[in-house]
Amino acid sequence: MKRRDFSAAAAVALALGAGYGPVAQAQGRKPESGWDYLALRKPVPVEAPAGKIEVVEFFWYSCRFCNAFEPMLEGWSKRLPGDVVVRRVPVGFRDEFVPQQRLFYTLRAMGQLERLHARVFAAIHSERLDLARGQAIVDWVGQNGVDKARFAERFASPEIQELVGKATQLQDAYGVEGVPALGVAGRFYTDGSIATTMERALQVVDFLLAEVRSGR
Repeated sequence: MKRRDFSAAAAVALALGAGYGPVAQAQGRKPESGWDYLALRKPVPVEAPAGKIEVVEFFWYSCRFCNAFEPMLEGWSKRLPGDVVVRRVPVGFRDEFVPQQRLFYTLRAMGQLERLHARVFAAIHSERLDLARGQAIVDWVGQNGVDKARFAERFASPEIQELVGKATQLQDAYGVEGVPALGVAGRFYTDGSIATTMERALQVVDFLLAEVRSGR
């Protein structure tokens, strides 16, 4: 989903990888800076340890394109070599995004993210639940085996708010205009509108990982 509106047909094509002319042409050529990805003018700090290359996925739980991309990202991540670290970052384009940013970081802090991350997407996009506000989120996690009182306390904590602030700062530093989007090594950025599809975006990331390894 972009910060600005765009047509539903174009959005579906860009996010899911429909094979029309320009998309098909893009798949077969070498990725180019300014065309398939952007090189950041100012490098962004990374959290990956020395010797590792960080890939950041920017997402929003309520974004249907992020939901569609999730299985693709999971499959791609399982094939990555050991020198790549994937980090998920929930975006905060507007104030109403903050509760789901808090949801992500609270689940992570409580050791529940791996178990419930995909379930959040399913709850919103398959079960059609409204998880846009704090109380609805607290009630949902309680129904999924998490202590509601502990979650609510952590959800509202300054620690989680600090993480939310850092996520939004990182999003802005990468210049994220829509989700899903991908950042590489604190130096490069791509998304479905730049690379033409998210499938192509992952191919671009593979190319950029090789560039980083080679010292370019």
